[in-house]
Amino acid sequence: MAPGLGGVYREAMSWMEKVRDWRPTVHALAGLAAGALTAAVLGGLVLGWLAAILSLIDGPTGGWELAWFYVAVVLAGPVLALWAIHGLGALQRMRFRAVLGVEIAAPPRAVGSSLLQRPVRAWRAPATWRQLGYHLLAMISGTAGGLLVAACWTAPVLTYLVVRQGEGAGAAAGLVRAVLLAAIVAAAMLLVAPWMARSVAAADEAGGRALLGPSRSEELALRVETLARSRAEVVAATDAERRRIERDLHDGAQRRLVALAMQLGMARASLGDDVPEPLRQVIEQAHDEATEALAELRQLVRGLHPAVLDDRGLDAALSGIAANAPVPVRLRVDAGARCAPAIEAVAYFVVSEALTNVAKHAGAGRAEVTVERTGDRLRVVVADDGRGGATLDPVGGAGAAANGGGTGLRGLAQRAAAVDGTLTVDSPPGGPTRITVELPCGS
Repeated sequence: MAPGLGGVYREAMSWMEKVRDWRPTVHALAGLAAGALTAAVLGGLVLGWLAAILSLIDGPTGGWELAWFYVAVVLAGPVLALWAIHGLGALQRMRFRAVLGVEIAAPPRAVGSSLLQRPVRAWRAPATWRQLGYHLLAMISGTAGGLLVAACWTAPVLTYLVVRQGEGAGAAAGLVRAVLLAAIVAAAMLLVAPWMARSVAAADEAGGRALLGPSRSEELALRVETLARSRAEVVAATDAERRRIERDLHDGAQRRLVALAMQLGMARASLGDDVPEPLRQVIEQAHDEATEALAELRQLVRGLHPAVLDDRGLDAALSGIAANAPVPVRLRVDAGARCAPAIEAVAYFVVSEALTNVAKHAGAGRAEVTVERTGDRLRVVVADDGRGGATLDPVGGAGAAANGGGTGLRGLAQRAAAVDGTLTVDSPPGGPTRITVELPCGS
């Protein structure tokens, strides 16, 4: 028996907790007010717009001033209605957030290159018609739901007022029966009021999510835009970090190594004949090691981010690569206006890595690098007369490994893809090899 009583008690407490949750009721009543406001605003705009059109058709009787006023109302009506639709949509989303704690994202706004194109594109956008559909729905179902919830909660008060009015009118016959029936109906309505409020709020929330927020395709488009923006920020931050590391190495460790190599060189040059041979060998070896370490550090710094790329641009930076390449390189750069720093860095490293692969794996006698800008795209082509067989496939076999394919070219392709670029390889067995990279200049 005790578990049954405990279950009844828990059910009663649960019911009381649900009754005490007034948020659905407040939401329904706020929906009633919002529905009335929507009907007043949109109805007033539509009636005013139609009245202006009819006045123009019938011919204004107040002179040209009144005619121009009607024309202005007709032209401004769609724009004002558009503002009202979006403004009322923002108000409804605010109601969901403030009362129910439900966050509904705003749909993307339509944009245009001119003031005339913006309202036209906005009216053609599906989001505008979805919000208008919700407003029309709110004027009917929202108002009806709010009135129904209000009637359920105020049923006892209304019943009491009706009974008092009947007593004042002296209607004695059947009064007891009417009072009992009214009391039963009022009690039933009060009992179902919390569930009615939650049902109205749930239906309204479902309609709001479907009509006030972005569609599935719009959500995906926003997600893609957000990811593209975050990826561009990551690329820019990575490039900035490379610049910082290059600057710190150049101004710190490289300068110290230069000083150390100079001191060891002076010590080596000042060694006399009376210096023991083991000491001479140690100093000479230390000088050689410092010189080699300095050369490797300079190569590392140049590989991180060449300073000449920032100072003098892509043409000068690629000229340095071509001059130091082990094979003869013909360079042609026609980039026009400078691209974004991240794009120039990608183009530089693509050419550098591609020429390194040519020298190590291709067995080529010469290479050619062409950089040109077409519209908002930067096109980089690296060609050689080597043995060919290069591929982006990491498991492309011996030919891929022997000709610089696999991991190296895949890394270049990933670097290009990080800025929405593409890399293609045309390298039939026997050659020649042609690597083409296209990059967006504005990324």
